[in-house]
Amino acid sequence: MAVDYTVIVVYLAGMLAMGWWGMRRAKSKSEFLVAGRRLGPVMYSGTMAAIVLGGASTIGGVGLGYQYGLSGAWMVFTIGLGLLALSVFFSARIARLKVYTVSEMLDLRYGGRAGVISGVVMWAYTLMLAVTSTIAYATIFDVLFDMNRTVAIVLGGSIVVAYSTLGGMWSITLTDMVQFVVKTVGVLLLLLPIAVVKAGGFSEMKAQLPTEYFDPLGIGGETIFTYVLIYTFGMLIGQDIWQRVFTARGDSTAKWGGTVAGTYCLVYALAGAVIGTAAKVLYPKLGSPDDAFATIVKDELPVGVRGLVLAAALAAVMSTSSGALIACATVANNDIWSRLRGAIRPSAEGHDEVKGNRAFILLMGLAVIGTAIALNNVVEALTVAYNLLVGGLLVPILGGLLWRRGTVQGALASVVVGGVAVITLMATHGILANEPVYYGLLSSLAAYIAVSLMTRPTDAAVLTVWRERLAGRDPELVSEPVPAHQ
Repeated sequence: MAVDYTVIVVYLAGMLAMGWWGMRRAKSKSEFLVAGRRLGPVMYSGTMAAIVLGGASTIGGVGLGYQYGLSGAWMVFTIGLGLLALSVFFSARIARLKVYTVSEMLDLRYGGRAGVISGVVMWAYTLMLAVTSTIAYATIFDVLFDMNRTVAIVLGGSIVVAYSTLGGMWSITLTDMVQFVVKTVGVLLLLLPIAVVKAGGFSEMKAQLPTEYFDPLGIGGETIFTYVLIYTFGMLIGQDIWQRVFTARGDSTAKWGGTVAGTYCLVYALAGAVIGTAAKVLYPKLGSPDDAFATIVKDELPVGVRGLVLAAALAAVMSTSSGALIACATVANNDIWSRLRGAIRPSAEGHDEVKGNRAFILLMGLAVIGTAIALNNVVEALTVAYNLLVGGLLVPILGGLLWRRGTVQGALASVVVGGVAVITLMATHGILANEPVYYGLLSSLAAYIAVSLMTRPTDAAVLTVWRERLAGRDPELVSEPVPAHQ
């Protein structure tokens, strides 16, 4: 195992070194939060794929393959579909807005009064997303070093917080590119073929397992539909995803770079399911499906290769964790604290925005580590995050992009009604039930349409500014909300 340990230690040291290098690049708010909005197609594609394919997609995707066979690919597959839809239909317009957060987009579209409430919902989503990734460190470090769960979370979380705090989006972009390469080599090029060979090839896998393991719809139509609602739509509106769109240097980069990343996700989804299916042949009676990834890596891979594949799992977790962390800190600072501070002390001249955002990453990082230590269930935490996001924010965001008649009152009603419905139904039906996202989304849509039609249309001047920004004719990197017209 000494060689495996060396691979992991070198990898972790490299992450910290890139954080230090990124600190020298991040001299302005734009550089720190969105990498100066100048990533080219290669870096954009790699980092976008890295952030959406985290621990849940890697460890959880293999676990679903172990439990359901090839149809276990659907969870990650719907993530890829969401990224493709975002890239093809919305990314160019989103990039042209030149904002930093989803809430700033809502303020720009509706007239400057939707930001704080939507910011709170988005903050809760990004916080829980970061927590789920941080919890996953315990699984990986337990396999590597037989480490205590709390110590593993603190170690992994501290490394991510350190490089994210130092260099912001530049550090995260550089580390994500390395993580993208590591997980591609580790999971697609090494673990996938080795797992299939160890299981005796596809013919042996088909002979050993029930036929439903090779049914593309074996996981169930209702489950697939729920995945589409949660993950496909969630990809369209998440702050962690939009913040990566903001890093693109142009429309074509956002559109085609994201399309490449989405296609990569589809391949990664199938790979995880195949690996899990092979693990079912090799280890038919594991205690938990989520143990499949760690078990096959630990028992079947040679020294050195095992270290690289575990580094790939660590890379998957870290990329999502760091992306969610900077998104959480950006929302907390720009959408919540800055507005509250402005209401108390309207003049904030001389405020160092890079220093302020760096402090918020550190603060949110500590909150994420503490919450991860307190929670145990990754799936429940992830479900809470996406239920809140889709149930509370999908309708006002897509409505703002697609329906001119939507108003700020309709948007606020949609966020509140959808969010309350989701929370209430999770409390009454259970966190993992399908009803919260179904009825939360329907109630959010009903509130948005009804209240928008009952209130005055959005001021023409606000819509004019909105259309100019959507068309890319406003070169200003304005991130402050547009004042409401009385």
